[in-house]
Amino acid sequence: MPPDERAPEDRALEERAPEGSVPDEHVPDQPTIPALLAVRRRLDSSVQALVSDEDAITFAGLDEASRRLAARLVAAGVGRDSRVGLVMPNGIDWAVLALAVTRVGGVLVPLSTLLRPPELLAQLRTAAVTELVVVPRFRGRAYLDDLDEAVPGLAERVRGGVPHAEVPSLRRLWTPDELPTGEAPGAVVDGLEKSVRPADDLVILFTSGSSGGPKGVIHTHGGALRAVASGLEARRIGRGERLYIPMPFFWTGGLGGGLLSALVAGATLLTEAAPEPARTLRFLERERVTLFRGWPDQAARLAAHPDFASTDLSSLRPASLAAVLPPGLRAGPGARANLFGMTETFGPYCGSPLDTDLPAGKHGSCGRPFAGVEVRIADPVTGVPVPPGTEGEIRLRGPNLMRGIRGRDRADVFDADGFYPTADAGVLDEDGYLWYRGRLDDMFKVKGATVYPLEVEAALRAVPGVREAFVTDVAGEAGDRQVAALVVALPDGENHPAGRAAPAGRAGLVEQARARLSSFKVPTRWLVVSDPHDVPRLASGKVDGGALRRLLREKGA
Repeated sequence: MPPDERAPEDRALEERAPEGSVPDEHVPDQPTIPALLAVRRRLDSSVQALVSDEDAITFAGLDEASRRLAARLVAAGVGRDSRVGLVMPNGIDWAVLALAVTRVGGVLVPLSTLLRPPELLAQLRTAAVTELVVVPRFRGRAYLDDLDEAVPGLAERVRGGVPHAEVPSLRRLWTPDELPTGEAPGAVVDGLEKSVRPADDLVILFTSGSSGGPKGVIHTHGGALRAVASGLEARRIGRGERLYIPMPFFWTGGLGGGLLSALVAGATLLTEAAPEPARTLRFLERERVTLFRGWPDQAARLAAHPDFASTDLSSLRPASLAAVLPPGLRAGPGARANLFGMTETFGPYCGSPLDTDLPAGKHGSCGRPFAGVEVRIADPVTGVPVPPGTEGEIRLRGPNLMRGIRGRDRADVFDADGFYPTADAGVLDEDGYLWYRGRLDDMFKVKGATVYPLEVEAALRAVPGVREAFVTDVAGEAGDRQVAALVVALPDGENHPAGRAAPAGRAGLVEQARARLSSFKVPTRWLVVSDPHDVPRLASGKVDGGALRRLLREKGA
């Protein structure tokens, strides 16, 4: 069944980009992948689009390679009714294949290389993947064996052209070296590219849901590309930038924040298949990186490496993560906006220029919403909007939002006014600045008082020597709730990058926390580690809340 089941009038409305929603003059009037590739070829033909490890490709090369591959895929039956799953590490091959699929109207389904066999099977079913491209091995994993572990005989059966009842939609299975070689006529490829519209589905991205099965978020060409464009100014990404993002392309941060940001802006993306601190530092120095974005703990791992001090990163600009910048270029705590977004918004939907301090009185906020997303703060139970300055649930509406979620009725995703209830708590002030208060489902009570983990985490991260902090609640011996914290910190006495000494162990952390937080918010159970890899994470990269609680109960002091 074709992936787009909207009425013609709904599609027509989405195809008209709202005024002011595409601030970059180089985004096509009808934003689609084929149109965007044509723009980049016209304006930046010889500019490097992607540098991956030791390989590089220009925008012209990316356009040519993806078109050739598209012709091969079309000849093999890939087209507008296809949902193509992709299990591969970051690299030029990933980008070429993704663009080949989407430029002829196929829907991309990026799948995490971290998925275990049952998780992979569940996502294949949820997205109704029709073609699957799987790297044979990566980081000790054999993915064809994983498929057969999930469903015995699946790989052999599908490769033989016989559908399997466990994944009936799956028609073809290839490794990157086995992709078809025959080519469809150029006129057919041209026709498919011209038929792609902004309202057509571009990608199904999986994210961690609060409960139930896999959550496949559907984004259209127009919605995704406008969402990327709307945040470029705040993220300070433009033509000529050399942007490094270590996030995998199968996550929104890697796909939207990395690959598509480079395509929309005309910037060069620096990426690695398997980042490793010493090798990454050499890569960044060699490629004269200008912007380093990603998760703060990724930057912290680089800053903690012995080679960091001797690595020339003088090309970095202030919009980069603070840990990799020299102390003189770092902003004070909370002075810069916390870019705020989610898979459902295809990345950040709220922010402020990352190289400029927020106005007085706005420190600690997420900045203001970008064009294309309307923010409403509502009572989480009734859905009734609350006045400015009042805490409630953040709800979102607008053309840059997802089209929907696979397998869910629209009424189960959006409220009666068309807003998406995010389950995030926040405040929108009189000036339109958004303040994130945490997840509604993360908030807990301690002796009758409300504790938001995000607030405690922010206070702990401001302590010298603390790289990361993760806060949750655990049950005490008497059945009461306790605030518990896992802290990634420098070893006792080691100098913080800003020249301040780390606090002496757990006692020092407790003292610092008491100076920053109300007494009921100070963690009473602690686990202090030095390796960021000790933080339990899901395949999506998010912290595994259940595993975090178990770890703190079992090993916390």
